Amino acid sequence: MSGARRGRLFLPALCVLCALLFAGLGAWQIERLRWKVDLIERVEERLAADPVAVPPPASWPRLDPRDIEYRRVRAEGIYDHRRTTLVDALTERGTGNWVLTPLRTANGTILVNRGFAPKGWTPPQGESAAVLVTGLMRLPEPEGRVLRPNRPADDAWFSRDVTAIAAARGLGPVAPFFIDAAADGSGSDYPIGGLTVVRFRNTHLIYALTWFALAALSLFGLALTLRTTHKRG
Repeated sequence: MSGARRGRLFLPALCVLCALLFAGLGAWQIERLRWKVDLIERVEERLAADPVAVPPPASWPRLDPRDIEYRRVRAEGIYDHRRTTLVDALTERGTGNWVLTPLRTANGTILVNRGFAPKGWTPPQGESAAVLVTGLMRLPEPEGRVLRPNRPADDAWFSRDVTAIAAARGLGPVAPFFIDAAADGSGSDYPIGGLTVVRFRNTHLIYALTWFALAALSLFGLALTLRTTHKRG
């Protein structure tokens, strides 16, 4: 094949390749859209349901994250305030801390995010009376991505990493999730519960349309290229 012929085939081949690539990306975004819509529907259904008992420890190793996130639960136990961990937080109330306190239950220890407190707030000491906690099951936040690394030696925490917190506080085995406590309605100042933000960004349809439009432009470019080549030929 001559160099001139290879040159004439290059642009059509490039247009076809681009069209296939963009169409593939558009189809992938459609799949992501279906997943996101399904996620939103599942979470909305869970938020509207009555709270259920926390899964027993025997089931913890087998829990599917997709089945537990944002599920409304209840747990009864005693707060161990002496082992409270303050995790850096930015909320609608400003900067402050999430107050994570171990809840000792008959079925094991569960970390509970009792809510927001401003910088300088000091948690109580000792243990609480028996309490009934209701809230949302949440997945832990291991370090990485946009979160700053925790510094356990300095007692500086930036992610709600239940495994790391349990190790630093000497809690022993804990649940592989934490509970975002609902507002308790007690009227006490801090911590303030019920601040969980359940919002999912869904721009997959816009991205899909963009990719499909680029695929269409690539096909249009292919048609123009073939037309020009035919005229020259």
